[in-house]
Amino acid sequence: MLFFPIQQELDCISESGQILGKIKFDDPYGVHVFYRIDDSVVISSADDAAIAERLAGLDSGKYSIPMQDDD
Repeated sequence: MLFFPIQQELDCISESGQILGKIKFDDPYGVHVFYRIDDSVVISSADDAAIAERLAGLDSGKYSIPMQDDD
């Protein structure tokens, strides 16, 4: 699983190179959330576990999403 930062979001990309969805910060609730880009994309149990681990790590401060400077 690859997590690639884009504009304060992380693209979640499978081992095969398919974008599964994005992780972003849900400010009103103060947590990071995963949302699918396409509901027809099938997420394997290994990818699902990697996404859950990344979400927990982001919320605990273990990981961060780099800020992007558009200047």
